[in-house]
Amino acid sequence: MEYRRYKRVPARLTLLIYRRGALVATGMLRNISKSGLFISTHGPDLDLDQEVEIEFNLHGRHTSGSQRIRAKLVHQTPTGIGAQFAGGGDKESPVLRALLSWVKETNLLIGRPRTEQAAAL
Repeated sequence: MEYRRYKRVPARLTLLIYRRGALVATGMLRNISKSGLFISTHGPDLDLDQEVEIEFNLHGRHTSGSQRIRAKLVHQTPTGIGAQFAGGGDKESPVLRALLSWVKETNLLIGRPRTEQAAAL
């Protein structure tokens, strides 16, 4: 059984992935927790332990516009990458808090079942 410090919740959001300021990949957010996320993407030229910036656009009641968050690549599969947020989830940045809040609101709006994972955000 896999142990995770924070529960993951499903999410859908288009993301841009930057390395040293240059756009290197696009992808789709698939799940997220306070400590990291999984992005579906194809063939990004990225290595494990590499630092990236992940850009997203939120449109909601409290947050709107383009924002970026720093993360480190910790997992790679043929279908995507896993990244851990800077700080590992111990200290939520305002940007991460806005993203987690948006995911929670969106999941409720589209009728995803309210699970303990969604409540944990």
